[in-house]
Amino acid sequence: MLSQLLAIKKALRERGETYLLITIAFIIVIVLEYMTPPEYVFGYLYTATILLADSRLNRRAVFGVTLAATGLTLLNLFIPGREIINLPTLANRLIAVLALVVTATLSERNRRNEEAIAHTQAKLRSQEQLAGMREDFISTLTHDLKTPLLGAIETLQYFQNEQFGQVTPMQAKVLQTMARSHRSTLQLVQTLLDVYRNDAEGLKLQRSPINLATVAEEVIATLMELAKTRQVYISLHYGESDFRSFLWVNGDSLQLGRVFTNLLSNGINHTPRGGKVEVVLESYSSEQVVKILDTGSGFTEEELPHLFERFYQGHSDRHVSGSGLGLYLTRQIITAHGGTIWAENRSPRGAVFGFRLPACPPPGS
Repeated sequence: MLSQLLAIKKALRERGETYLLITIAFIIVIVLEYMTPPEYVFGYLYTATILLADSRLNRRAVFGVTLAATGLTLLNLFIPGREIINLPTLANRLIAVLALVVTATLSERNRRNEEAIAHTQAKLRSQEQLAGMREDFISTLTHDLKTPLLGAIETLQYFQNEQFGQVTPMQAKVLQTMARSHRSTLQLVQTLLDVYRNDAEGLKLQRSPINLATVAEEVIATLMELAKTRQVYISLHYGESDFRSFLWVNGDSLQLGRVFTNLLSNGINHTPRGGKVEVVLESYSSEQVVKILDTGSGFTEEELPHLFERFYQGHSDRHVSGSGLGLYLTRQIITAHGGTIWAENRSPRGAVFGFRLPACPPPGS
C-alpha cells in the first residue's frame, strides 16, 4: 500500500514538472512570436512541447498542447496586427501549423508502436513463463506418476511369480487385471509426456533406412496376445500379393513402431469378437502406403475431420473411454516424417486408417 502511494506521488510530481516545462516553453515561444513581425515564424519551436507532452503525458494532454500550439501560431497573423498579412507569410504560418500537426500525429503513431512492442514483449515473456511451467509439469508428471506406476507393476510381477507365496487361480486373475490396468495407465502417462514434449520441442527423429514390413511384422507379433484375448484375427498383405515385399523409408523405427502399435491396437479394440484386422502394405515408386482395416462400427461423418485432434473423443458407437491422445501422437509422428495420415469408413462396415511416407532407396543401392 505504501509503495503504491509513493508511486502515485512520484507520478503526480513528474506530471506537474512536465506541465511547468511546457508552460515555460510556451511563454518563450509566445514572446519570440509576438515581439517579431509575422513573417518570422517561431511556431516550429512548439514541436518541442508536443514531443515532451507525448513522452510524459496522456493522449488528451498531447491533443491539448497541439491545439494550443497551432492556435497561437495562426493567431500571430492577427495579433498585434501592425502589418498587412501577405500570401508568403500566410503560407509559412500554414506550413508551420502542418508541421505541428504532423509532429503530433507521428508522435501518437510512435507511441502506439511502442505500446504494441511492449505488449508483444510482455506476451512473449508470458509464453516463456508458460513454457517453463509446462516443462515443470512434465517433470513433475514423470516423477509423481511414472515412477510409482513402474514400482507398482514390478511389485505385481513379484506376486505373479509367487515370490511372496502361492497364488490361487482367482488371485492370479485379479493380479493380471491389475497389471494390465497399470500398464495401460503407464502408457497413457508416457503418451501424454510425449505429446507435450513434441508440442514444446518438436519431435526428434533418429532416422535411418528401415523396412516398414519388418516394423509391421514385429508389432503384429507383440499384439498377438491382445488379439487372442479379444478373439480378433490379424492378417498381413502386400498390396494385391501375399508375397513379402520391402517398403523402404528413411525414418525412426521406434516412432514408426508406435504408429503401428497405436493404429493396430485401435483396430483390435474396436473390432467385435470373431472379427478381423487387416494390415495392407503397398509400395510405389515415390511413396510407401500402409492401411489398417478393421470390421468395427466406423465413424460418423462429423467425427472424421476431428479424429487426429488432441483430446478429441467421438460420440459414435465406436467411442470408448480413452485420452484422445493416441491418434494425435500418431499424426505428430507421421507429419514429422514428411508423410500424411487419414481415416475413412469402410464399406459395408468398419474403418480404414492409412498413412503414406516418402520412399527411399534400399541401403547399399
